[in-house]
Amino acid sequence: MTPLWPWLVLAGLGAFHGLNPAMGWLFAVALGLYRQSRRVVLLSLVPIAFGHALAIAVVVYLVVGLGQAVDAHALRILTGCLLIGWGAFYLVYGHRHRVRIGLRTGYAGLGVWSFLMASAHGAGLMLIPALMPLQEHAQHAEHMHAMPMAGSIWIAALAVAVHTLAMLAVTGVVAVVVYDFVGLGFLRRGWVNLDLIWAAALIAMGLLLLLT
Repeated sequence: MTPLWPWLVLAGLGAFHGLNPAMGWLFAVALGLYRQSRRVVLLSLVPIAFGHALAIAVVVYLVVGLGQAVDAHALRILTGCLLIGWGAFYLVYGHRHRVRIGLRTGYAGLGVWSFLMASAHGAGLMLIPALMPLQEHAQHAEHMHAMPMAGSIWIAALAVAVHTLAMLAVTGVVAVVVYDFVGLGFLRRGWVNLDLIWAAALIAMGLLLLLT
């Protein structure tokens, strides 16, 4: 049977991304306030989720391809180095490279912004450790049933879907609560630096892959 914990990790990372204002809900709320429409807040979630899913899918399917050409140990080392390097880069330079799109942008621009933000955060990279055991299980099933790549592709698609749905659910709840009840003023009074936590998590996961 497919292990459960990777799916929980994929969903948990999606929830964390949904909680992070830099990944979508802040822009959705700001756009809704600018246009004075709750409907705009909800519609903004669609391109935000689509852009995020596309950025995740690019990385996930690259991993599927590499998994067919590189052995698991080499992929683990490569992934660990990438996570550490990306986390260190984001820790030092991430705050200097913000993607700027005006509040008058359309939904297409919002989707592009979401794609670029997820890519800049290295969101897809963090999914690789959870994807590895799922890919190993899929490859074993392929070997048993002579279906090369089929299982891996479906597992990858499901991983993207689980992660994106968790991200979308949390983003939607936070955006609606902030727009309808809380307002953006609480961000000035204090907010946990989730970007710092994310960079530290990237580095920690990279070290874990290299040391275990």
